[in-house]
Amino acid sequence: MRIALSITKWLAGFLVAALVAVALWLWLAPPDLIRVGANYAAKTVCSNVFLANRDPQTVLAEDVQAPGHPLLRLMRVEVDAAQASVRAGLFGSAGDGLAAYLGATGCAAIPDGDMAAAPRLFVDRPAQPRSTELWPDGIRIDVSGKPAVAAILDDPAMTGPGMRAVVIVQDGRIIGERFGPGVTDFEQPLLGWSMTKSVNAAIVGTLVGAGRLSVHDKGLFPRWAGDGRVEITLAHLLGMESGLAFNEYYGGVSDVTRMLYLEPDMAAFAANQPLLHRPGTQFAYSSGSSVMASRAWQNVFARPEEALEWPRRALFDPLGMETAVFETDARGTFVGSSYLYASARDWARFGLLLLQDGVWKGQRLLPEGWAEWMRTPTKASGGEYGRGLWLHGPRVATPFGQDADAGFDLPDDAYWLIGHDGQTITILPSRRLVVLRMGLTPAKLAYKPQALVEAVVRALDAEDG
Repeated sequence: MRIALSITKWLAGFLVAALVAVALWLWLAPPDLIRVGANYAAKTVCSNVFLANRDPQTVLAEDVQAPGHPLLRLMRVEVDAAQASVRAGLFGSAGDGLAAYLGATGCAAIPDGDMAAAPRLFVDRPAQPRSTELWPDGIRIDVSGKPAVAAILDDPAMTGPGMRAVVIVQDGRIIGERFGPGVTDFEQPLLGWSMTKSVNAAIVGTLVGAGRLSVHDKGLFPRWAGDGRVEITLAHLLGMESGLAFNEYYGGVSDVTRMLYLEPDMAAFAANQPLLHRPGTQFAYSSGSSVMASRAWQNVFARPEEALEWPRRALFDPLGMETAVFETDARGTFVGSSYLYASARDWARFGLLLLQDGVWKGQRLLPEGWAEWMRTPTKASGGEYGRGLWLHGPRVATPFGQDADAGFDLPDDAYWLIGHDGQTITILPSRRLVVLRMGLTPAKLAYKPQALVEAVVRALDAEDG
């Protein structure tokens, strides 16, 4: 009996020591997977709290934990309103996740903990009175004349699980609009994820139009001098044909998750990847390419502050995208792959700009032919991708190389902005139509917005006779 009791005590002591050792290990040297999860949780909560005024625990539960990796369900967050920061960790401690609100450029993950190195941009923008003119001149919309469109938007099967916003624009006016649970008003900023790549390509266009850079510029980063990377152009980066190695897998620690959540200088990390193929010969979707494109166009400016102000000055303000916030990394590079927040209506404004060939209210914001160049498919992509734009809808459960739109009757001229977890804008020039659908809809739910677009097109075609 005494022997059994001694063994039991020894095992209990060993178990306690092991648990203490594991806790110390997780606290002092957490694995990269935990650090990725902690910084992802901190960054997601920070943006939604300080930009969208959402409750942090609701964001944690709905945006971080519900759709994601099981590890994320163990994350806990703490918001420091005085410091405008968010900390997150496994069980509240392990992982040392940190994100900070930087003012006009939103929130950034601070994986090295150095908040002092993160540039802040605070701009005094007095609130302007809201016009009651019809959108896009004001906030008023009139959808009363489109009952068939309304019926489509009232069908959950059409708008899909996790829908947060649907906006239908025809002939420059909103003809249908719906918002999902949790979206409290039409001005609430929503994350576009990879739709940001399209906006980043347009910002490059504004600088090309201003004569400040060329898409054929080479030698974009000093570290590329002396090797094959020096031949990579801005056009290669925008077209996802740089030839650089980059793993875009989101299910664990990969190049893309390491870049977004473990690297304070994202562009430097992406630019340090080795060259696998001659530039322009291979298509490989890469968020690193979009971040490098941001750094390349920002380097045009002598003052970093001028670069940080350019998207609003050249694009957002002329478009009336008052809710738009383009976020940077911890060293001041715009995360041109992923982090633009804007209201659904403001995202629709950008879609309308592309539909109108870069012209807004008679003012040319993008060079003539730039929108056409963005949607012209590159040879390396096999006709699927242009520069920030897709020539097909989301490839949910459809292998690359097969027709993602098979089974749907869509106009031949349709092209798409596509973002993670169900963000899409479809532009249909022949129908003078923009269809926006945003949500929190993981690919595992197998929702394809092609059905929504098809139904809207058929309804409008029937109405036109």
